[in-house]
Amino acid sequence: MHPIRQLISAGGLCLGLILAGCNNSDSSPPPPVPTTDTPNILFVILDDVGIDQFRSFGYGGLTPPALPNIDQIADSGIQFRNTWSMPACSVSRSVFFSGRFPLRTNLFAALGPDDLANSMLSPWEMTLPKLLKQRNYQSALFGKFHVGLQGNNPYGDAMPASLGWDYFSGWLDETGDPSSIDTTAGGVGQPGAYACGYVPGLQNGGADEGACYAGDGSCQFLAGTEANPPGRACRDGGGIFDPNQGCQTPRPAYIDFSRMSAHYVSPLVINHPDGTVERTPLTDIRARTFRGSTLIDSAIEWIKQRPANQPWMATVSFATVHTPLQAPPLALLPADANDTNGLNCADARDFPTLSNQMIEALDAEVGRLLVETGLAVRLADGALQYHPNNTNTVVVIVNDNGTLGYTVKQPFDPSRSKGTPYQTGVWTPLIVAGPLVAQPGREVAHMTNIADLYQLFGEIAGIDVHKSVPRKVDAVSMLPYLTDPGQNGIREWNFTQIGLNLQANGALNGPCQFSNSCSHIPVTKGVCEDNAGVWFGQGADGISGGVPIPAEGFKHCCEVQQWLAAQNPPQPTLAVFPQSGVAVRNASYKLVRNSTKDYDPTANACVDIESDELYEINQNIPLPQLDTAEALLIRPFTADQQANYEALSGQLAAILASQPPCLGDGNSDGVVDNQDVTDFHAMQAQSGGRSSWYDFNLDGLTDAADLGIIQQHLGSNCVE
Repeated sequence: MHPIRQLISAGGLCLGLILAGCNNSDSSPPPPVPTTDTPNILFVILDDVGIDQFRSFGYGGLTPPALPNIDQIADSGIQFRNTWSMPACSVSRSVFFSGRFPLRTNLFAALGPDDLANSMLSPWEMTLPKLLKQRNYQSALFGKFHVGLQGNNPYGDAMPASLGWDYFSGWLDETGDPSSIDTTAGGVGQPGAYACGYVPGLQNGGADEGACYAGDGSCQFLAGTEANPPGRACRDGGGIFDPNQGCQTPRPAYIDFSRMSAHYVSPLVINHPDGTVERTPLTDIRARTFRGSTLIDSAIEWIKQRPANQPWMATVSFATVHTPLQAPPLALLPADANDTNGLNCADARDFPTLSNQMIEALDAEVGRLLVETGLAVRLADGALQYHPNNTNTVVVIVNDNGTLGYTVKQPFDPSRSKGTPYQTGVWTPLIVAGPLVAQPGREVAHMTNIADLYQLFGEIAGIDVHKSVPRKVDAVSMLPYLTDPGQNGIREWNFTQIGLNLQANGALNGPCQFSNSCSHIPVTKGVCEDNAGVWFGQGADGISGGVPIPAEGFKHCCEVQQWLAAQNPPQPTLAVFPQSGVAVRNASYKLVRNSTKDYDPTANACVDIESDELYEINQNIPLPQLDTAEALLIRPFTADQQANYEALSGQLAAILASQPPCLGDGNSDGVVDNQDVTDFHAMQAQSGGRSSWYDFNLDGLTDAADLGIIQQHLGSNCVE
């Protein structure tokens, strides 16, 4: 039974009307262990949980989150201690779902509502589910998607099916990530009244009794003063709490079930195997259950239904711990968890506590997933007992990018975290456990990249990946590390990349100020503010240095700099985050190349700046050598440094040159031919003439001008 569907202590009442009963809906036995020689794959993707958070990897700072279940999986498998992700969520997901670096897919940053289909994962890619279909795998994706957004994607809510998944149950949010918190708590307060999305107890400015309305129209009176105040218990159970009021029929007009709220209220989108697409209304309990639990419910149900002799791959993609941060249901937390009822979910000072609890809740749900699918059992003391060799399932756990700067653990660098190509932004935990792992409980220190997961999954299925994929694949082999404890390093260099996604007519995300820096990473005003930023783009309504920010906003961060310098008196200017960054490393050195449109006060103008930075790095415990500002190697280099700089520069140049331009090649097969003409017409019809991968002039339309570009370049061969 799901933890939050048990009795909720709020006057001792079971919220049966809200939760559609308190019956144990998960009591059916787990599926039998398949007899096939092809292992199943359980792929767990974390969100914004960098290696700095993990005590099992030797880090975690002074206040590491407790991760008993993930630690048990790590102890039963392999910890890959030297893995790079990409710096942002959409980019990483594109890489491990396609095996291809961002320069090949044009997906360079976290997707936002203004990004064109040109920067979304293409239906012509050989995605993981398509690759595994060659060996008869059934594939499902649960939770976060974010390699496409329906606003500019021709397939709309059917995007997951278009990329090969047999089943999808998750979120296709407008921005790809959870919405802002509903600070009215369902319409019962004024905007801003309830920063965490629920009515707290009386001692924190709320109420200790009131009416709890459910989406089905029922209502229950709740009262109590326990650690789980009735307003929070009602919200956690999917309801709306009307403080200090009794149940009314009809319910008050201000009770509003149409409001989305971050990790607790959002429509669930389902792509069914028969091609139908379902979008749940916000009154549906599935749309009103904590996101960290909804995807686990769906994954358990799907896995239990798999035929015994058919291999499967289930991707469980958390949106935890992405902003906006909210405390999870108490039932998912350790008994000694800090009381978060008085915290402010809009205050970055409270982010570390909220982040820790969200990570701990995630760990609890990973444990539930393994137990209820028969991959592990619970001992009498509640500990997870996991014997991977008793299963036919390989479990892979990875994070998508570095931790958010506000919640980075010492000694990692919060100023060079998520969104940057520095170590804190791309060094990710990777755990692999299962029947293929020889001598579990060990570490692999050799370089790996999240692109390599693509090849690992293919190798698990018995597929020759590079022969099976008709385009450049950047993955290298990983399976030998599982089967041979003495395997030497395979990857000789590592690579990561971030940039700006393609938008119509050269547009880009507006500027967002974080403390003393400015970034184009947040995709909307709401996302900027959810991350404790100040919006300087279109629709700005904030104040900087006592001066109102112009409502028309600015296009570039450097223009914000220019405006700040022009104030009377001049305001301090902001450090500008690079618009793009790449990094490449070998065993000991790392080269970072950033490109920035910055403000030059001498010329009083925006200028383009490209910089190369060389660092010596390692993965030592507990104090790794990181690429901090203080660690920058200054010219003139030593002979060893110079040799490594030249080698890394050459490697970077080779990578960046390995994807030649191919105007007119919308299906990414490396040639411009009549198949592109056919695919253009199909995509024009699919998109209704709007954004698609055949919009070559990037105006947001798929039209005659794009067809003319194909015809102009017919016969071009762009294969590397």
